[in-house]
This record gives sequence, structure tokens and C-alpha cells, in this order.
Amino acid sequence: MLTVISPAKSLDYKTPPTTAEFSLPEMLGESEKLLVRLRKMSPKQLSELMNISPALGELNFERYQTWHQPFSSDNAKQAVLAFSGAVYLGLDAPSLPEGDLMRLQTKLRILSGFYGVLKPLDLMQPYRLEMGTKLKYQRSTDLYAFWKNKITPKIKEAIAESGSNVLVNLASTEYYKSIDTKLLDADIVTPEFKDLKNGKYKMITFYAKRARGLMTRFIVENDINRVEDLQAFDSEGYVYNPRLSKPAKPVFTRG
Repeated sequence: MLTVISPAKSLDYKTPPTTAEFSLPEMLGESEKLLVRLRKMSPKQLSELMNISPALGELNFERYQTWHQPFSSDNAKQAVLAFSGAVYLGLDAPSLPEGDLMRLQTKLRILSGFYGVLKPLDLMQPYRLEMGTKLKYQRSTDLYAFWKNKITPKIKEAIAESGSNVLVNLASTEYYKSIDTKLLDADIVTPEFKDLKNGKYKMITFYAKRARGLMTRFIVENDINRVEDLQAFDSEGYVYNPRLSKPAKPVFTRG
């Protein structure tokens, strides 16, 4: 069973990594192609491209100017430990024992607008480039066009190595669209997480993101490989709701 998740905008490069184990991204050559384009842009142009503040435009200008290979534990950090948004707070990878972190290497992939596909322990230098960004590169009009034919084979390969023919989609719509699912010979399941609000179950973005991380942790801790075993997920009050669920869209509710 392979799980895919989105990256996070917020990063933590101050906290020391909890493991010395690491791997290297497999598509750094593609990242460097994008880097050539990004380095030609001013902080103001980056701000406009990514719809971010001038301060963030300056920050990411500096990031792209100083980005360099080779990656090492001195100038980069493992991706699953560097991202620190809601999904990653739910996953809480720093608290996982070494054995679970190594299992995560075969059970999880992180989709990225700059790195394409990251394994959890792939070293990563800081960046910001969301998959929906309209960055043009040669004949590619945006990052979806640039990455789709490159990301899909990597995901297909990872599914084959994961232990079962199941893809658990815990990524956002923006990032999941980077995979050409028609080319995957896999059973795809997309869990949903809803909280009770004003008498109705609704998806609340922050809680749903955190729950995606919680489920990712549940999968690796319990070495889940069958879709039906996902129904046992019960972290932080969520329970499987058969009434709202469909075979490829199990719904978990709380409240």
C-alpha cells in the first residue's frame, strides 16, 4: 500500500533531525531545470508568480539563489522532518521510531512542485513552489504539464514496491492532479474526514489536513496493506462512518 500526501508551505530547518538516515531525491535534474527559470526572476516577479508577500518573495529569491548540490546533512534536511504544516503535525514523524521511519520510505511519497516526488527521508533544501503555479518551461505552460509524465511513472514504481496494489490518496486536489491516474494499474482510495458542525458533518480544512497526517501515521505504525483495514482508523476521535462512505471513498467522522 502506497500513500501520497502534499508538501507544506511551512518548513522547519531549526529543529535537529531525529535520524541520521537519509536518501536523495531522484529527480534533481528536473529541479535544476526549473531552478534556471526561477533564478532569472526578481523577488517582485516571484511574489507575483506565486501570489505571496514581498517578504516571502525576497525569502524565496534567496532560497533559489543559494540552492546547490551536492545535498548533505549539513545543507539539507529529510523532507518528512522539514515540512511542518498541519499534515505533518498529524503525522509527527520526529516521534516515530527508526523502524517506522524506514518503513515509511516504502509506504509514502510526497508530491512536490519543485522536486516532483520525494521519499520521506530524501534530503531537501528549502523552497516554495506550489504545484498549481503557472510557471512556464519551454513547451510546458505550467507545472502540471512539466511534471505529469515524470511523476506518474515514479508513483507506479513505488506502488509496485509498496507491498500491495493500493494507492491511498491523502494529497490535496491540487497535488493529486499531478498524477495521471489512468496510467496506474492500482486500486485507488481517497479517505475523507469530516467534523460535526451545526448538526452536519463537514470537512474543515485544517482538521482534515491534520487527519491526513494521522492516517498516514496509522498506516505505517500498523503496516496496513488492505483497504478494509483502514476502517480501523480511530485517531483523535475519528471513526469510520459506513453510512457516508463509498468503496473508494471511506468517510471518517467525529463529533
